[in-house]
Amino acid sequence: MEFNKNFLRECDDDDDDDDDVGAELLKRGLWATLHCKQCNTVLGDSLAVCGELTCLDSIICCRVTNNVEVSSEMECGKKGQLANCIFSALLCSDCGCTVGKVVHAAPPRMAAVRSLFLLYKAHVTCYVLDRCSMVNASAMSFEMEPLMKSINEVKQHFELNFEHVKSCLAGIRGKLDE
Repeated sequence: MEFNKNFLRECDDDDDDDDDVGAELLKRGLWATLHCKQCNTVLGDSLAVCGELTCLDSIICCRVTNNVEVSSEMECGKKGQLANCIFSALLCSDCGCTVGKVVHAAPPRMAAVRSLFLLYKAHVTCYVLDRCSMVNASAMSFEMEPLMKSINEVKQHFELNFEHVKSCLAGIRGKLDE
């Protein structure tokens, strides 16, 4: 879908413009809202995205909107990645579609996603605000950059600015001493 003055219009999945949106979604500051693919209800936004769990083809979110209901029924995984995990389904409050899972208890291999919301990429679309377009979440990447890489970039930027400030202060002190 695209915003065209006063309404959203359906887009082809073949649009070339949207191919790289996902890979850049969180890196370049492109903001998006996450929607139920069936009824377009807002489920969350890119600010709450913590990453992607590729083994379950899911988006990891630390929070979702009130439009997402956690099923009262708890299930126990018997096979696959969710074997020996206790989880509940996440439901869209408007259409009742299952949009993901929340893991309540898990063995160590899945411990990192306990109590986080896992939205199925196949059941989610993303409205990219900067581009005013709706993109299938399954066509997007929500992988996060390693934190250490970001910290090192900030450190380098800080050190460069510090050296610049030091040289400016030295120049000012030199003028004051004259």
